[in-house]
Amino acid sequence: MKEIILLTGISGAGKSTAMSFMEDNGYYCIDNMPTELISTFIEIMEKNEAYNKIAIVADVRSKGVFQAFTDAVENLKGEEYKVSIIFLDIKNHVALQRYKLTRRKHPFADKFSGSIEDALNYEKEVLSPVRQSADYIIDTSDLSAQQLRNRLTQILIGDDKKVMNIHVMSFGFKHGIPTDADFVLDVRCLPNPYWVEELRAKTGLDKEVYDYVFSFSDAEKLLKKLKGLLDFLCPLYVKEGKSQLVIAIGCTGGNHRSVAIAEALAEHFKDKWENVTVNHRDIDRR
Repeated sequence: MKEIILLTGISGAGKSTAMSFMEDNGYYCIDNMPTELISTFIEIMEKNEAYNKIAIVADVRSKGVFQAFTDAVENLKGEEYKVSIIFLDIKNHVALQRYKLTRRKHPFADKFSGSIEDALNYEKEVLSPVRQSADYIIDTSDLSAQQLRNRLTQILIGDDKKVMNIHVMSFGFKHGIPTDADFVLDVRCLPNPYWVEELRAKTGLDKEVYDYVFSFSDAEKLLKKLKGLLDFLCPLYVKEGKSQLVIAIGCTGGNHRSVAIAEALAEHFKDKWENVTVNHRDIDRR
């Protein structure tokens, strides 16, 4: 299967680093190809078996290149071709720091009397339609060069099941909310096994407690809605370049309800993603 990629994004976001990585991994890369040549170039590459992995690198200066790329590959999408757009994004304050360190000139600096911030805002506005149509968006603001290469490895070599690292944890609110959580869910609304004497000394890892928690229809409904929400969000996070998600489930002490819900949620994710872990922060604290 031939693979054709358009690599683009905001100036200073790391396109040069990404292109070097792709060249090292067997991609035939063309940087800032004139718009008029894209269709002809792809037709030539299509007939040449030596070029199965092609990357066209473009930035905002390549006027019309995005529409030309779309037009050229529109008829290629199918079983014989994999066509993708990878968009590298960056937060303005990080881009400004990088420009100050490298003393590079932004392509639109002259248009805005040397103001890099105004140039970045304009560039993001111009590239907004491309960003919206991208298959993968990588925010490189907090990524090192190696981390960017790792992310590209996940996208180009692995599949989405390998990209997202999901960590499910239980905790007790009385011991504090985890500071690294992306999602915090309070399940203290469910009946508490603590008040059942024979269950008090057990945890959500014990079948008796687990079955008790899910003997109530509200627990089943809550879990179903949570699965639906996260199943919807995870692929969107992957597209936005997020590779880790920490989901924290909390009850009063972190021994019963939160443990049972976290275990059930982790089991659900293990059927969909390869990198799923679960831990129970406060299970040994009484």
